[in-house]
Amino acid sequence: MAQTPRPRIDASRLRSRLWFDNPDNPGMTALYLERYLNFGLTVGELRGGKPLIGIAQTGSDLSPCNRHHLELAKRVREGITAAGGVAFEFPCHPIQETGKRPTASLDRNLAYLSLVEVLYGYPLDGVVLLTGCDKTMPACLMAAATVNIPTISLNVGPMLNGWSRGERTGSGTVVWKARERHAAGDIDYQQFLDIVASSAPSDGHCNTMGTASTMNALAEALGMALPGSAAIPAPYRERGQAAYATGQRIVDMVWEDLKPSDILTREAFENAIVANTAIGGSTNAPIHINAIAKLIGVPLTCDDWERVGYDIPLLVNMQPAGQYLGEEYYRAGGLPAVMSELLEAGKLHADVLTCNGKTVAENCAGAHTWDRDVIKPYGEPMRERAGFLNLKGSLFDSAIMKTSVISREFYDRYLANPDDPYAFEGKVVVFDGPEDYHHRIDDPALEIDEHTVLIMRGAGPIGYPGAAEVVNMQPPGELIRRGVLSLPCIGDGRQSGTSGTPSILNASPEAAAGGGLALLQNGDRVRIDLNKRTADILLPAEEIARRREDLTARGGYPYPASQTPWQAIQRAMVDQLSEGMILKGSEAFQRIAQTHGVPRDNH
Repeated sequence: MAQTPRPRIDASRLRSRLWFDNPDNPGMTALYLERYLNFGLTVGELRGGKPLIGIAQTGSDLSPCNRHHLELAKRVREGITAAGGVAFEFPCHPIQETGKRPTASLDRNLAYLSLVEVLYGYPLDGVVLLTGCDKTMPACLMAAATVNIPTISLNVGPMLNGWSRGERTGSGTVVWKARERHAAGDIDYQQFLDIVASSAPSDGHCNTMGTASTMNALAEALGMALPGSAAIPAPYRERGQAAYATGQRIVDMVWEDLKPSDILTREAFENAIVANTAIGGSTNAPIHINAIAKLIGVPLTCDDWERVGYDIPLLVNMQPAGQYLGEEYYRAGGLPAVMSELLEAGKLHADVLTCNGKTVAENCAGAHTWDRDVIKPYGEPMRERAGFLNLKGSLFDSAIMKTSVISREFYDRYLANPDDPYAFEGKVVVFDGPEDYHHRIDDPALEIDEHTVLIMRGAGPIGYPGAAEVVNMQPPGELIRRGVLSLPCIGDGRQSGTSGTPSILNASPEAAAGGGLALLQNGDRVRIDLNKRTADILLPAEEIARRREDLTARGGYPYPASQTPWQAIQRAMVDQLSEGMILKGSEAFQRIAQTHGVPRDNH
């Protein structure tokens, strides 16, 4: 069903007029106006009834995955100008997944807070969010949801395919494969570096379906980016064309008063969950999507991810769950081709509004791929029932397992017991942080075998701090040389979306918040039952109670001291991964451009 065109607002309703054309307060109008003229803007641009559009610039030398936005922003600006707007580009706090220590997720909330203040406190009528690397999309969209002015997202795009010795090398994914070869002694240190470096041949973010490709695809699935824009590789000419079209569209969105709250509905979030399964999306997606939902006021939990998304099939043959990379996925049709399959199968809310003013059905119906090797038909998927499981039990209240990356080796070893199908038990070896893991994983005294369950704790939002991507632990080198390439891994941190490991991760509450992982000792046994969605310590209740009393008496699970003021601030306020890792209390600040109006004058 086609949407009725939205009525257009009058120029008198532009937010920026209260800065630059307020006859009720000429003194402040003059003060605001004069300084914005000092680099060449004209009074006519600022007071001529044109929308003032922010360009939230996440590209910088510290953010190589987003650096191409320094060029793409020029095309966005040209699109804004052509549509009758005035562009104001400003920097965002840098977030680079592979560059920031201790983890880039520590900075997601910091970037969010910063952008909220910019969008609310400056004379902007709308904003283009320049996104790309993993945390930039959620940080930006969280801020836009909070402030609720007209917003559109533009992804920087994935890198071109990486190649090494005639084989595709997917960014991130090749790291985990190469480190197995290095641990097995097949390649030396320099060969390891060369293979990994081959996966980053151009501008752009990860060319696999890691967290970057996932989150930007989900921005499109939510309706916050132009249809077809998420998958365009960064160097392709279509990326610049999408930037221009995005700049044009945001001006019309301002005139239509089309805000995030009009787009980010419950139905839109359910569409995003379904799309995430179909593309083989990252286990980081529930964290970020749940956070955005909380800040726009839509109830969403990890139970919803299983309920809505688990039974959806995997349609995209792209690393880490498949074979191909970003270029093939884009040429096969990208997300619109996937959405068309889901629409035809009746798995999407077809009438959900998107940022171009059209519905999901209007954007995607009939956009089927021509390449069935890359994007499969709904009825002939790569894997059926490929969504996330949300496990619960005495180990934690919630933890995610990605089923689309369960390998044949993993299935045969742990899930194929005819007397106990889709369940396994094993003794645990516990690591307190990645340093402990790297120091001890090859210690023969641990007696790690193919039935061992590796535990990573101290890696959550409080314990690390920030929740690090360290749960996907490889087995000891001795096991790898015997062909055991993966062991069950459980942790209160995250893992890279580029990893093909079916870890149980994002465990909440984490050890540092009193979760069950804090009670484990080497040699304990745990049981994972995917049928019942449970994860339990196989200890008597009285022993679990005794250990908890002892943990409390010792002051709780120990973790490193904060090293910066922000680490201490976030640790004191942050919620758990299952709750979106938002700052507690931030969900009370919703649609603030409408609920609080324009901030007080500054003089």
